[in-house]
Amino acid sequence: MNEKKFYVLHKNALNISLSFDCGQAFRWEKTDDGTLHGVAFGRALTVKEDGDTAVFYDTDEKEFNEIWRPYLDLDRDYEALYAEFAADKYLRQAVEAYPGIRILRQEPWETLCSFIISQNNNIPRIKGIISRMCEALGDDLGNGDFTFPGPDRVLEAGADGLAPLRAGFRVKYILDAAEKVAGGEVDFGLIEKSDIETGAQELKKIKGVGDKVAACALLYGFGKADALPVDTWVKKILAETYPDGLPECTWGVRGIAQQYLFHFRRNAGTDL
Repeated sequence: MNEKKFYVLHKNALNISLSFDCGQAFRWEKTDDGTLHGVAFGRALTVKEDGDTAVFYDTDEKEFNEIWRPYLDLDRDYEALYAEFAADKYLRQAVEAYPGIRILRQEPWETLCSFIISQNNNIPRIKGIISRMCEALGDDLGNGDFTFPGPDRVLEAGADGLAPLRAGFRVKYILDAAEKVAGGEVDFGLIEKSDIETGAQELKKIKGVGDKVAACALLYGFGKADALPVDTWVKKILAETYPDGLPECTWGVRGIAQQYLFHFRRNAGTDL
């Protein structure tokens, strides 16, 4: 592992560990020495945090700016968001407890598949299915790393090729997604340039994709910061704390706000 580039980042602006392990991505693992390792956009990356410094290994400035800067949403001013969120006492509490969570801008196809797999599932099992899928169908990058297979490769594998993944009922949804994305029935280009409602309707052409999976794909895969995934935890938050919807200070970035509220509600051991 060669260190080619490092960036100094304030913890309040970016916490790598929290961002990679708050339920939005499933291909990052923490190693014995505390580094984080994963694959995104066909590139392997290792990151080590040391105080306020994040060291990015095996990348260079060009790749960092083209892939990892947008992936980590580094061009968004989260400190300004925190100032806006402080108008709401519950959001302020969540941000103070877990500063530095950023919404990852992931590859759309991988994100869509990952959240199809996530349905009625737990994180260790989701990671296991995705890992087996990449190892079976992805390109070998060496050192135990594999790319995420594209829709054409998934279609080629078919139900028999996906059986070893042990994904259960989700296999038929994965195959339907692959067929409709590869064939252009679900148009990622249209989703990219459309509003959230149009994007959701496009994604819901796929069997097994409802409001929650569509919102996750829009937020984490297409960068739609106002997309609002509503799972069991977020339902509780809305019912108990925001029966009239999230506050005005979150408008336009409700997806970012829900990530803080979700992580706090799930991990802090206390209600908002």
